[in-house]
Amino acid sequence: MVKLLEQLISRLKKEDFTLDKSITLSVLFIIIFDRFKCLIRGFYKRIGLKRCGKVLFVGKNVKIRFKKYIQLGNGVTLEDFVLLDGLSREGIIIGDNVKIGAYTQIKCTGSFRKIGKGIKIGRNSGIGDYCFFGAAGGIEIGENVIMGQNVRFHSENHNFDRVDIPIKHQGVTNKGIKVGNDCWIGAGAVFLDGVTVGDGCVIGANTLVNKDIPPYSVAVGNPVRIIKNRKDMV
Repeated sequence: MVKLLEQLISRLKKEDFTLDKSITLSVLFIIIFDRFKCLIRGFYKRIGLKRCGKVLFVGKNVKIRFKKYIQLGNGVTLEDFVLLDGLSREGIIIGDNVKIGAYTQIKCTGSFRKIGKGIKIGRNSGIGDYCFFGAAGGIEIGENVIMGQNVRFHSENHNFDRVDIPIKHQGVTNKGIKVGNDCWIGAGAVFLDGVTVGDGCVIGANTLVNKDIPPYSVAVGNPVRIIKNRKDMV
């Protein structure tokens, strides 16, 4: 049974997958039962989506708004209490085998005065619990990106030059945020509008990313500073 399950998961992920040998048969049955319930939820949550792969896993109390703007790849997992709000010019596009952690919110529009751009997440990426994506200015996350809990992306800034009118009436600027492939983002990191993070970067926990990060950098701190390059470690 274990071998069969490993083969099924490997086919879905399109890469070799081996279960931990310490997982007992009783635990395995619980895991399979939970995933089966998520699969059943996925069958009706997929209704109305612009596009969806053959397999979709959906946890409890997941909310999907403006489904016609949302495209999900094969093997996507939306864990408990995830919110996807797709209203935007380019929508939400999530690649194959992406996992969105519990209580994570993806919102593409901050105000109905100006519809947002949207977000794209590359295949095989994993988003931790309690993350937030404000995608009004556009967010692009590469493939094989992993991130911890409570990571936040804010692709919008408020104008505040004038003092004769409230800030909320002065409009916003949007440049967008881009994260390359094969990055590891630590828990609590914050990304501000206009930054680009290159391929292969490691972003430390609680880092404030307010400037561009070159490929393969290890970056930490508030504000962010680059402490080394991964290629120099080889």
